[in-house]
Amino acid sequence: MSTFAQPAGPFALGTFSTPGGAPFPGLLARERVLDLSRTLPWTPSDVRAVVERWDEALPLLHGLAADDALDRLPLEGLRVHAPLEPRQIFQSGANYRQHVIDLEVAHRSPEDPRTVEEARAEIAAIMDRRAAEDLPYVFIGLPSTISGPYDDVVLPSWAEQPDWELELAAVIAKPAYRVTVEEALDHVAGYTIANDLTDRATVFRRDMKAIGTDWLRCKNAPGFTPLGPWLVPAESIADPGDLRVTLKLNGDTMQDESTKDMLFGVARLVSYISQTSRLLPGDLVLTGSPAGNGLHWGRLLRDGDLMEGSITGLGVQRTRCVGVRA
Repeated sequence: MSTFAQPAGPFALGTFSTPGGAPFPGLLARERVLDLSRTLPWTPSDVRAVVERWDEALPLLHGLAADDALDRLPLEGLRVHAPLEPRQIFQSGANYRQHVIDLEVAHRSPEDPRTVEEARAEIAAIMDRRAAEDLPYVFIGLPSTISGPYDDVVLPSWAEQPDWELELAAVIAKPAYRVTVEEALDHVAGYTIANDLTDRATVFRRDMKAIGTDWLRCKNAPGFTPLGPWLVPAESIADPGDLRVTLKLNGDTMQDESTKDMLFGVARLVSYISQTSRLLPGDLVLTGSPAGNGLHWGRLLRDGDLMEGSITGLGVQRTRCVGVRA
C-alpha cells in the first residue's frame, strides 16, 4: 500500500528527485511520475515554468496523464519536494471565524468583566460584520521559508512558542492586477497545502507595542512553511470554499474545520491583494488557518513532534519537528 495520499482529479504536479539526482517537475498520475522536463515542448526546469504557461500546459497535461505508453517512475522510489518555489507569498490573517474567536478569548485581559460566553458572542458578532463589510487582512512572507512536505521542521532556539497553522494555499496561474472578485479564480492554477508556522511569543513587539505585529520575526524562519505535497489543478477541486482542513499532532487531531468557516474566500483574497500588488505565476495566496492551534490547546510544538496535515483532495504532508539548542 502506498504511503502517499493520492490527490483529487486525474493528475497533480509536484517536484521530485531520484536518489542523488536533481529535482525535476513531474506529473503524478496513478502513483507514477512523468518527468515534464523531458515531455513538454518547452522543457520546463521546474513546476513554476509549467504554471507560467498554464493555459497552454493544461490540455497537454491531460493528454500526458492519459498516455500509458510514456516512461514513468514509481512514486514510492522518489523524494517529494515542495511542489514549487514562489516569487511571492501572501498570507491571510484572522480569516477563520472560529479561530479569531478562540484567539480573542485566549488573549482576554484578566480585568475583562465579560464571561467567556459573553466574550465569544460579542466577538462572533464582530466577525460577522467584518465578513460583510470589511477587507481581508494580508501580509507578506518570504520564499526562503518554504520546505518540503516530508522534511523536518527546525525549531529555532529563540522560538519560545512555535505553533502550527495548517492552511489552504492557492497557486497563481497568470499575472493578476486589479482583478475583480468575479475574475479572480480565472487566475488560479490550483491548490496545495501550507503549514504556516508561527512563533506566538514574537507576534507582537514587546519593546515597541505601538508598532504592533512583527511578521518577519514570528513567521519567516527557514523551513517555517512546509508546502505540498502536490499542486492539484483548480478544475479538480469542485469548491475551495468547502474543503476539510485537518492537522494531527502525534496522532491526535488538533485542527479539523471546513473552509466554509473562512470570512473571505479565495476569490475575495486574490482580488483584494491584486488591488495593491501584482500577483505573478507561481505566487502563493495562503488563506488563513482554522481553529485548533497550539495556543488554543495550551500545547506548543517541541522537539520530536510529528505533524500530519491534510486537506480534502490535496493529499497529506508529514513533518517532524527538530529542536535546536541555543
